[in-house]
Amino acid sequence: MNKTVPLAALVMVALSTWPLTAQAKPAKAPAKAKATPSAVGDWSGTLNAGGTQLRLVFHFTPKSGGGLAGTLDSLDQDTNGLFFSLVRQTGAKVRAEALALNAVYEGTLDPAGKTITGHWAQLTLFPLTLTRITAAPRTALLQNDKPQEPKPPFPYTSTDVSFPGGAAGVVLAGTLTLPPPSAGPGPFPAAVLITGSGPNDRDETILRHKLFLVLADSLTRRGIAVLRYDKRGIGKSTGSYALATSADFAEDARAAFAYLKAQPRINPAKIGLIGHSEGGLIAPMVAAKSRDVAFLVLLAGTGFSGERIIAEQAALIGKAEGASDADVAKSQVTEKAVLAVAVHEPNADAARIKIEALMRQAFAAATPAQKKAAGDPTLLIRAQSAALVSPWFRYFLAYDPAPTLQQVHCPVLALDGSLDLQVPPAENLAAIGAALKAGGNTDVTTTELPGLNHLFQTAHTGSPSEYGKIEETLSPTLLKVVGDWVEKVSDPLPGASADPPLGSGGASRASIAH
Repeated sequence: MNKTVPLAALVMVALSTWPLTAQAKPAKAPAKAKATPSAVGDWSGTLNAGGTQLRLVFHFTPKSGGGLAGTLDSLDQDTNGLFFSLVRQTGAKVRAEALALNAVYEGTLDPAGKTITGHWAQLTLFPLTLTRITAAPRTALLQNDKPQEPKPPFPYTSTDVSFPGGAAGVVLAGTLTLPPPSAGPGPFPAAVLITGSGPNDRDETILRHKLFLVLADSLTRRGIAVLRYDKRGIGKSTGSYALATSADFAEDARAAFAYLKAQPRINPAKIGLIGHSEGGLIAPMVAAKSRDVAFLVLLAGTGFSGERIIAEQAALIGKAEGASDADVAKSQVTEKAVLAVAVHEPNADAARIKIEALMRQAFAAATPAQKKAAGDPTLLIRAQSAALVSPWFRYFLAYDPAPTLQQVHCPVLALDGSLDLQVPPAENLAAIGAALKAGGNTDVTTTELPGLNHLFQTAHTGSPSEYGKIEETLSPTLLKVVGDWVEKVSDPLPGASADPPLGSGGASRASIAH
């Protein structure tokens, strides 16, 4: 799915070399011990994951009863205030755990209290040095340079909204855009946008690309109302992101659909769902239980279980990043064995023990160069096993979308890019189409768009390491195909533009590059 940090092969493929933390030199003569500085404050660092750079800001604050608390901002993902579930300082050692991300940061504070040298563990290890900052933490986030991103004033109405989510106490926050005056007074056809995996905001911000902002802008200019929202526990939405599975996110999507249906300027018979990546798995869950869903657009949706998807994407990404066929084949043996345990062992604690044993065996058989690249095996194995036994991952790995797709009877458009390495296009589109038709659905369109990656950018290799380097946010081809099809199935009122301008004016400068 659309993880900002790509899912590498679980043990054998490491994206960067971990430098050992320098050890303090012994004192030349007995002296009074200096007090260890506190980690309280704001810290910034850049995570380099296989060519993808993420600027992170850590905020450590004192707790009233003692100890530390903290939050995390990811500037390039436009994600703020993710809570650390645990922050601990023991002498010069600092540890921050992010349960929602299945991630851990460990580092050593220098004697001057100005830097923390350590690593970020999230499926694999990434060196990360934090530097204490005194200026406003977000001053480093410069004006976005993505040319497709629309800027106000908009020719349509854009309103921040909130509504009850799919579980008790959950309130989802989002943005509702209504078409411009040229589209008439309504009621309008509408779409709910459902983001992919990860702690996504309403714009599905990935490496400063705001995919859903660009998509919503394009559709709204064409006369189609759009609701997009922050995932539970993310942005301004409440609830627990860390404990939610795709089934829980499907209930939130169902709640968003119900909210749109109650709006006076929305045509309740013309509301569809547009899901990207994991959102393409979630949208059919909603439509299978409700004949009120007018249409589905599945963008890089999956036709197979997550167990198969993860294994295939690890191999494809490994090859794209230069791994040899022999190394990829070797890593696949461990990959598939580990995934099988995560899927079929019902007890999470037992699964973790078995997974860690398999990973230790693989690490022991690795070459010296591979061991050096992987870094600290204890932390690496602990981080990977924790992610694999998390509620979301275990649900995703075991879930087979085919039976649900067979219960979907509304019109469906399934799209994928020919260079998608995270959801292999040909086989997944074929599986989606076959499942829909097996259930009797006769209005199914599946299309592979040439030259586009998992984010539907015009790409060169399709590797996730390219995502942030590409200037284009969404291919104009993708925007036109989706807009034309939604207009056709929803039959909007006359007067809306058939081919609106992209973003705030003009096509992306990268739209003709390949």
